[in-house]
Amino acid sequence: MPRGELMKGKRGIITGVANHQSIAWGIASQLAAQGADLAFFHLPGMERRVRPLAESVGSTVIEPVDVTDDASMDAGFAAVEKAFGKIDFFVHALAFAPRDQIKGSFVENATREGFRTAMDISAYSFVDCARRASRMMPDGGSLVTLTYLGSERAIPNYNTMGVAKAALEAATRYIARDLGPQGIRANAISAGAMRTLSLAGISGGRSMLAQGRALSALKEDTTMEGVAGAALWLLSDLGRSTTGEVVHVDAGFHMMGLPDDSDEG
Repeated sequence: MPRGELMKGKRGIITGVANHQSIAWGIASQLAAQGADLAFFHLPGMERRVRPLAESVGSTVIEPVDVTDDASMDAGFAAVEKAFGKIDFFVHALAFAPRDQIKGSFVENATREGFRTAMDISAYSFVDCARRASRMMPDGGSLVTLTYLGSERAIPNYNTMGVAKAALEAATRYIARDLGPQGIRANAISAGAMRTLSLAGISGGRSMLAQGRALSALKEDTTMEGVAGAALWLLSDLGRSTTGEVVHVDAGFHMMGLPDDSDEG
């Protein structure tokens, strides 16, 4: 990724980095390359994986945060406020559903507790993070979350996570409406299937990659550079008039209809 100064002087928080293949890390790397100062929230127990990556882009604010626990959230945001004072952007790359909620029949396998867990971590956490982050954005700012096409269409085995992502996208619009008068934008990036830990946890994930490539308009995989580039646009001043959007970055997969069989013998 080319280096520049598009984010010079801007500070923000990155959540959801699990390893070097994480979309959150791809975004963080792009922001750092453009001059941003970053703080990282990681899942408790993940510091060993996250700290070397964070330190490689000069970050010294690396905090364990459990988004289901208010005290943990309080501590994480307090640490960033102490270090940065104010922030300009926030990246929400968090999602989770129990494994039994993302396989087989949605109707038969969806449980009350599993549904609640998926909604809490995958959707409500963005609302809570937006509320807390906005209080540290006196000069306005930008919030970006990550979603997937399973929010709009019934994707095999995505199930409860798809419903949670639909809630996340609706929440993004309401966040954008409420925080707009403060000069704070909120958008979602709907990335195509990529080789991440999240995809590995979904039954049939490999076929999602192959089908996504074959059925996309560009006939190629979704690239990290493409997703990170879209995030850079939305988080920087280049995206200043864009809010409440779900931006698809999936090589055109989302807009295709029937597959083109004109090349078949």
